[in-house]
Amino acid sequence: MKLLSHIAVAATFAFAAVAPAHAADFRDFDSNAFAAAQAAGEPVLVDVHAWWCPVCASQSHTIKKLTASPRYDKLVVFRLNYDKQKDDWKRLGVTTQGTLIAYRGQTETGRLAYQTNAAKIEAVLDSAVR
Repeated sequence: MKLLSHIAVAATFAFAAVAPAHAADFRDFDSNAFAAAQAAGEPVLVDVHAWWCPVCASQSHTIKKLTASPRYDKLVVFRLNYDKQKDDWKRLGVTTQGTLIAYRGQTETGRLAYQTNAAKIEAVLDSAVR
């Protein structure tokens, strides 16, 4: 039994060593927090996400992988729920789930709709942190 517990502990540490750390700050979308981040001049990504959307799932995987890089340590990623926050995404001019919008402060720096290309997603992320 003791051997199994040592194996479990070793496996936990091994997983932690290979799991990517995320430099970005991930939050659920809240219009007040979003406005505060913009007013503070922070780099922001709004991820308009639907749980049932395969494109959204692919985008999320790519965003998590890319934001493991320290160059995104100041990026705030707000996940906006497409099904429950319709007024918010309409206010941002969104027409479909799977939309990514980058801001530096209050200035929109990039937008991508319903795309899974990692290089295009990276370009949108980079536009916010330059």
